Amino acid sequence: MSAPDLLARLATLEEQVAALRRAGWERDELPLFATNFTAMAFSDATTFSTLWEGVMSPRTATLSLGLTVVGDQVAGVNTGGAWQVLLGGSVVWSGTVLPTYTIAYVSTVLDLLPYRGAAGLLVEIQTRRTSGATTGGRNGNGGSIGLSPRFARLL
Repeated sequence: MSAPDLLARLATLEEQVAALRRAGWERDELPLFATNFTAMAFSDATTFSTLWEGVMSPRTATLSLGLTVVGDQVAGVNTGGAWQVLLGGSVVWSGTVLPTYTIAYVSTVLDLLPYRGAAGLLVEIQTRRTSGATTGGRNGNGGSIGLSPRFARLL
């Protein structure tokens, strides 16, 4: 192999590495596990309860997270609620579930830099019922709030 070929190959390799650094790439999917036994976890509790959780060791800068939330309807009464995402026990993102019996898709990118190097960071997704029926429904306690992650990507 001659020297010019080696230098040309090295220049090409440097260009490719620079392009990768500029573009970035997806690192991994974060597995989240339901704390309930149904396909879309739900809760009719009036206090926050964890429906999905996972533990990770953050080695990337961000977590791109998408959720699907839906209210319920019991005997013609629509049920609304609230949801929140916790990292290490602290609320980092939250929102409401409209009492209109419609599905909402929400997404965000969470900053993981404060947690980099943690051996085990607990990610929790919680929900609660805030309005609507107080009796009837699946468990007799009123309408339920459904919540499911659509994606959880470490970037």
